[in-house]
Amino acid sequence: MKTRLLLAAAAALALSSGLAHAAPSAAVTAAVADKGRPEADVKRDADRKPAEMLEFAGVKSGDKVADFIPGSGYFTRIFAKAVGPTGKVFAVTNPPAPNATAPAPILAVAADPQYGNITVVSTGIGSFELPEQVDVFWTSQNYHDLYLTRFNLDVPAAVKTIYDSVKPGGVFIVLDHVAAPGAEVGPTANTLHRIDPAAVRKTVEAAGFKFEGESKVLANPADDHTKGVFDASLRGRTDQFVYKFRKPK
Repeated sequence: MKTRLLLAAAAALALSSGLAHAAPSAAVTAAVADKGRPEADVKRDADRKPAEMLEFAGVKSGDKVADFIPGSGYFTRIFAKAVGPTGKVFAVTNPPAPNATAPAPILAVAADPQYGNITVVSTGIGSFELPEQVDVFWTSQNYHDLYLTRFNLDVPAAVKTIYDSVKPGGVFIVLDHVAAPGAEVGPTANTLHRIDPAAVRKTVEAAGFKFEGESKVLANPADDHTKGVFDASLRGRTDQFVYKFRKPK
């Protein structure tokens, strides 16, 4: 019994310190190798490490996954292939702006027959309702967007909506650009497009999620957190944190 407890404690410590990373499953590896992915996405894999990210999140065949603020669908496509025909992917985004001159890129992804398990939910990132609860709720480099002035969101309420969208026992993965410790959330999100990881934990845990661990795979000690994420000297290589939260059963 004592040995088992010590092993469990060691495993928990490894996860929290970012050391625990299983080899990607065959399904995840195949999803990343999907020939239907755009060349521009594939070129970003070395920096974004999608196989390691999906394995950390625990994405598997048959899962229901929500991709929150999916952008052009970099991860959405990979999720769709990883969960397979028995799984589903919900791309959660805002409705088109009144002055939009082109449809959101994610609509074309969802319309592609090879990604027929993707459903776009475009009722708003602060007030959405998924058709069903998900096993994995994912947001990549966009959690800080909840604090953008132009969205004017009640962030705790939005995070509670995320909590309600996850199955009991399911996970919420937050991957974002690191801001300096104690940096004021709103101004930093609007100017640098970063967020203090401690601020994320505070709000997400307040919604009811339990912090389970983090991945250090995207950490970059050379980033001093003073530049905006679109700065040419740093773009694609920012210091990023990856947190896993679980909804209690």
